[in-house]
Amino acid sequence: MASSAPLSPLPPPSRDPRLIAAGAALARNDLDKADPLLKAWLVEHPDDIYALRMLAELFGRLGRYRESEALLARALRVAPAFNAARFNYALVLHRQSKTEAALVEIDRLLAAEPGHPGYRNLQAAMCARLGDYAQAIDIYTALLAEYPDNPRGHMSFGHALKTVGRRAECEAAYRTAVARAPTLGEAWWSLANLKTFRFTDADLAAIRAALAGTDLAPEDRLHLDFALGKALEDRGDYAVSFDHYAAGNRLRRRMIKWDDAANHAHVLASERLFPREVFEARAGQGCPARDPIFVVGLPRSGSTLIEQILASHSQVEGTMELPDLAQIARGLADQAIARAGGNGGHDPIVYLDELAAAPPEALAAMGETYLARTRVHRKTDRPFFIDKMPNNFALIALIQLTLPNAIIIDARRHAMATCFSAWKQHFARGQTFTYDLVELGRYYRDYVRLMDHFDRVLPGRVLRVWHETLVTDTEAEVRRILDHCGLAFEPGALDFHRNTRPVRTASSEQVRQPIFTEGLEQWRHYAPFLDDLKATLGPELADMTLL
Repeated sequence: MASSAPLSPLPPPSRDPRLIAAGAALARNDLDKADPLLKAWLVEHPDDIYALRMLAELFGRLGRYRESEALLARALRVAPAFNAARFNYALVLHRQSKTEAALVEIDRLLAAEPGHPGYRNLQAAMCARLGDYAQAIDIYTALLAEYPDNPRGHMSFGHALKTVGRRAECEAAYRTAVARAPTLGEAWWSLANLKTFRFTDADLAAIRAALAGTDLAPEDRLHLDFALGKALEDRGDYAVSFDHYAAGNRLRRRMIKWDDAANHAHVLASERLFPREVFEARAGQGCPARDPIFVVGLPRSGSTLIEQILASHSQVEGTMELPDLAQIARGLADQAIARAGGNGGHDPIVYLDELAAAPPEALAAMGETYLARTRVHRKTDRPFFIDKMPNNFALIALIQLTLPNAIIIDARRHAMATCFSAWKQHFARGQTFTYDLVELGRYYRDYVRLMDHFDRVLPGRVLRVWHETLVTDTEAEVRRILDHCGLAFEPGALDFHRNTRPVRTASSEQVRQPIFTEGLEQWRHYAPFLDDLKATLGPELADMTLL
């Protein structure tokens, strides 16, 4: 709650040439130059709130959100009235899925400036993150009535409308965005990402005209390439479509960090630290709750369909792709790094040793923490809820040790179909392994290897559901899924497309239709261009002939 005591005015920013040079480098996005200048300045002036905010911005651009959060918290301790830093603080909390904490900061800002459009826009995004789409849509509606020429506002409005299934209004919002900003690539991609949408000849001409621009921002260019790739795929021009998908992926790959070796090391460490004997020795430990149903796998593998089927059962609530399990793993990593005196850097597998050594009371506490954190996403009193974060397949050891009675379902799909579908999908965030076909193939192999390990050491623990079987023998597979979850069969699970719940993934439009098989073989149109992926997948393709 904000204090009623008057806040001290902010000090004037320094006019020192070194800090000015750091600010200019940051404005140019020359992070390599800005970083040492800001750090050197803060050694001499540790409480300079403007330098703290600039370095936090730099870390934010690099995705180092925890460090950005710490710097902004420090600036606000020095100057609680520094609203620009408080807004940045709310944003970085939101980006780490600490949305409830972020809303506290936004509420404080809105108490001071109720009409501030930036604060209200972020408030709407946070409401959507927490599943309160009605409020998010109300905020966007009011904002756009006041600021009708804001193309990104119309795009965000479209995202919220898409999630709740208001398709016609969603499409109209995206259309308004591209009408106001013809080079706004993300809005064009948002139309393409409706999956069932089809571009007109005029749309294709507009996208090509935008791509021809010489001053196009990289983010706009890559989104336009993905959109044009989808438009041409729908028209059967597969060779040119592939070229545009490839161009978008190349550009995106240069903008993100992905470490193949670290991911493989995580698989090897999981095999080494979690043999069958570890789980047998830990039997009966952890939190005994049965609430969570984890649907794991790779993106674009059919997990949204499984979620929609389960969420159409009277005993199961669908939520979203929840970040909470990964946050618990990061907390374990922080413990390990702190114990080592700060050494360990950003090693993505350091948490595994900590998990393997955790005492029974810590395992139970982590399970309870997960349930407490996810409660905000539960809007009903149904006894089960779904966490559809696909990447949780890497955290099965954590699930088993902290929530041993939770249900785990592995959504699996033909290796080529999965990888190609993920490669041609531009993800708003995360999934950084998907922008290079060879890296994607290696990731798929590591995923299968890790799942094979858990099949050996925890036999029967994970239910594998092949997408191809689910769409061709639906009722039998639905009954098998429900039986694994200990749920009685309900006909509503077969009428999943009638479920009006919000769906946030790229498959939202597809799961609002009855089962269809048209997309199963779509990757084969691109087979002549996928030799590198085939070679990388290698033995993983051997079992595909059975499908």
